[in-house]
Amino acid sequence: MNHVVLYNPEIPQNTGNIMRTCAASDMMLHLIEPLGFSLDIKHVRRSAANYLKHVNYKVYKNWEHFLQENSGNFYFLTRYGQTTPDKMDYTKKGDIYLIFGSESSGIPKEILRNHLDTCLRIPMTAKVRSLNLSNTVAILVYEVLRQQEYNDLFNYEPESLKGKDWLIK
Repeated sequence: MNHVVLYNPEIPQNTGNIMRTCAASDMMLHLIEPLGFSLDIKHVRRSAANYLKHVNYKVYKNWEHFLQENSGNFYFLTRYGQTTPDKMDYTKKGDIYLIFGSESSGIPKEILRNHLDTCLRIPMTAKVRSLNLSNTVAILVYEVLRQQEYNDLFNYEPESLKGKDWLIK
């Protein structure tokens, strides 16, 4: 199974967008407190749109609580990483956890230091410090899915929506 982990997310709109990405990609979302917002519908509904009911998520008190309940292959996105996401093999057996830090301070150095071989960086110019959190999550989620041949996701518009042949009708 694939997972997205947000360590101390601060901006509800980013988390809402990430919830929508998790619903679209069938990934479990883990939220590690403290959160910079309430998880009530009012705060995340706009960016999660009508997909909130399709998001499988769990909230943890802290990093230690998360580690007590989860194990697998952990990948940390940080601007200090020295490996690009495409260089990793996400087809390994076991659960894949993509871990992202808070918008203002990232993942603590104490955590990253223990996982240097799985600290990832998305290449970019020196003009910006980092990309938006929800954009970064989407990039990593779809790299994992690409390597896994998109698992059982639809590669065409489902019939329950407009259907596969909508463009040619």
